[in-house]
Amino acid sequence: MDENEISAVVVDAAIEVHRELGGPGLLESVYEESLVYEIQARGLELSRQVFVPLTYKGRMLKTDLRLDLLVEQKVVVECKATALNDPISAAQTLTYLRLLNLKLGMIVNFGRSRVSDGIKRVVNNL
Repeated sequence: MDENEISAVVVDAAIEVHRELGGPGLLESVYEESLVYEIQARGLELSRQVFVPLTYKGRMLKTDLRLDLLVEQKVVVECKATALNDPISAAQTLTYLRLLNLKLGMIVNFGRSRVSDGIKRVVNNL
């Protein structure tokens, strides 16, 4: 399965989570856990709260940098639950992609009245 096929599954799962939980108003962690359930129910493998190694001038930093979800070892998914889409989230997701040498990231903002309005793709040489 390629990145675009994975992203279609993530979008479908996010819509189901948003519909089932009644839309915005809950904590990010609730949406994340529910999204994990839906993605796994669709047969995809994922890791949650993945450590992202970060080096500075050849030295590994001790800073704990973690991304929300890594689906099929190919697509980074960052979950949000805010009223507005934040451009900093896109920059953060792009940084994760660059550090892990991946091509596609997705920001899923469950804080919008329509979750489809809160989904943003972030690409790194895709």
